[in-house]
Amino acid sequence: MSALTLVADSLPILLQGALLTLKFAVLSMVFGLVIGVVVALMGISHSRALNAVSRTYVSIMRGTPLLVQIFVVYYGLPGVGIALEPTPAGVLTLSLNVGAYLSESMRGAILGISRGQWMAAYSLGLTPAQTLRYVVGPQALRLAVPSLSNSLISLIKDTSLVSVITVTELLRTAQEIIAATYQPLPLYLAVAAIYWVLSTALSFLQRGLERRLSLPGRH
Repeated sequence: MSALTLVADSLPILLQGALLTLKFAVLSMVFGLVIGVVVALMGISHSRALNAVSRTYVSIMRGTPLLVQIFVVYYGLPGVGIALEPTPAGVLTLSLNVGAYLSESMRGAILGISRGQWMAAYSLGLTPAQTLRYVVGPQALRLAVPSLSNSLISLIKDTSLVSVITVTELLRTAQEIIAATYQPLPLYLAVAAIYWVLSTALSFLQRGLERRLSLPGRH
């Protein structure tokens, strides 16, 4: 069987794996964004304890390899009585990992809003929570869009690591086909091309979203 024929025959199966990869990344991004916002708020709070927890979490998640984190969650947690299936373990690990990076993006975006915005909101009788929700938060999210989009693109590629715990995403799907056909080069090249297409498509969406959300005079 020629390489082109093999890739053509395998493409429907690879695309199914790519769809799972995309779902995996989006789900992890949603949970990671929730984690990131919570950790960012902890980081800008006036509580030293919350600040310390935020800094420690971010330091650990950014300072250790994602692959090691996956092994800790999937193979390590059963040792303390917490056993997770491969898919939940993968989503949890990716969410915790990307959440650390998103928290820094959100924290920087919130701190990037001028203090005058807070003061103006307070003068109108808004509480700190209301100010964050209605005034500062929407502006900070707009500023953080490029960083958040870049994190999603990176997450698409990071999903390949969950193949080590038998999650049948794109890379794992290709590995199963390779085990049956013994032709790794064309299939790995096809996988690389699919990852590239996904990343490029997300980059176009990112630029469109940035233009849509850009402030007047910042085009």
